[in-house]
Amino acid sequence: MSQKGHKRRLRTSHKVLATVSALVLGGGGVVFVAQGAFAGQDSRTAPVTATIDCPDVGDKLRDVPDQAKGEVDKNLAQLDTQVADAYQKLSTGRARGDALLSGLKDQRGKTISAIGDALGKAGSRPAGLDGMSSCKLKQAAAADPADDPAAAAGARGAAEQGGAAAAAPQQAGGAPQAKGGPARSDFVAIGTVKPNVRTPAARGNASTGSFAVNCGRNENGHFNPDNVIVAPGVSNGAHHMHDYVGNKTTDAFSTNNSLAASGTTCTNGDQSTYYWPVLRLRDGRAERDAKAPGGGQDANVGTILKPKQVTIEFKGNPTSKVTAMPRFLRIITGDAKSFTNGPGNANASWSCTGFENRQLKDKYPVCPKGSDVVRTFTFQSCWDGRNTDSANHRTHVDFAKKDGSCKPGFKAIPQLVQRIVYSVPPGSRFAVDSFPEQLHKPVTDHGDFINVMSNGLMSNAVRCINDGRACR
Repeated sequence: MSQKGHKRRLRTSHKVLATVSALVLGGGGVVFVAQGAFAGQDSRTAPVTATIDCPDVGDKLRDVPDQAKGEVDKNLAQLDTQVADAYQKLSTGRARGDALLSGLKDQRGKTISAIGDALGKAGSRPAGLDGMSSCKLKQAAAADPADDPAAAAGARGAAEQGGAAAAAPQQAGGAPQAKGGPARSDFVAIGTVKPNVRTPAARGNASTGSFAVNCGRNENGHFNPDNVIVAPGVSNGAHHMHDYVGNKTTDAFSTNNSLAASGTTCTNGDQSTYYWPVLRLRDGRAERDAKAPGGGQDANVGTILKPKQVTIEFKGNPTSKVTAMPRFLRIITGDAKSFTNGPGNANASWSCTGFENRQLKDKYPVCPKGSDVVRTFTFQSCWDGRNTDSANHRTHVDFAKKDGSCKPGFKAIPQLVQRIVYSVPPGSRFAVDSFPEQLHKPVTDHGDFINVMSNGLMSNAVRCINDGRACR
């Protein structure tokens, strides 16, 4: 696992979750009992976890001039570090709710003020930023105790049958599950989910072809906890580990020029970068990043699962022809902070092989024996025709409407669909990497893409799609 040295770094130190003044279970958050942090909680009720919920400043920005971008990006990354540090203090009992939130508010206030100052110098200071410094505690369901072998056995049996009574997975073989994993309520047996996939019917001018790209399964071990789209120039800007295919050199310090000069794992020469959070078995084993930023220091623990299969395909539009993506277009699908931000930008899709007409947004699937876990990222397919990125990394692209058409002012582009398959032992506890305070919730899953196809290769893709051909 390569970790390159660079001059500018924001360093953090986040330990794996431990005991707090009340109680901590394997749910990834602080667990409160009778005298907990939430008014009205009864000791006879099931315990709940708490995490830190802060307004997402970056998502609210709509216009960041180029001369302010570096300073704004650095301070947005600092806000993430502040929340992660505060969550570590909460989860280890080194700070209690009111005092912790007060200190965090002061920290955030200074950083948000710096963002406002940078924007003010470059043009105009946006209204409302100063009101985004306050955070609160958010409740979440707690996992069952980590040393419940009966629950583990029940989970394995239910998973093998794919039945309605599937329990939350624990580690296969009856070994204790790792602390910091998802809650029991984050899992559901895929056999109990009703088919829910609807595809718009193609119209007369539809683009029905496809263009597939084979970039492997990250056999070269390209991992890092950076996010060059959201936090360029900042090491560990994601606070979780990313799997990469395609462009071989992508990290926080990549530029358009360095990406264009890089080699690729894609067999057709596509230099685009495709990345997503790793999926881990919560098996208590020390992975190579157990003491590293993005790994154990950020509460992402356990064995990183290597995908069994990665499929990358660009598809057409059911109502119109598609136009070429510009080189260096950046797209993020889903929201890494959707557990606290809410589902507005969430776009997770979890399923099992043989059941992919049933997609889960906020649950992990418990797959029956012989069926594999599937993550699908269906990216935005409408573009504003001008920008390769936007201040919040969202408003320059959009999802099509229910009928497949793009809203006024946007045009259809090839739709990237990534399908990632994992062989997960029946009954195993697993979780996606996340920001520490997001508690590894399935709804936080997300994918990132930078188009670095040559203009010629993109033109070939567009022709295949518009002509109705399946090209590989």
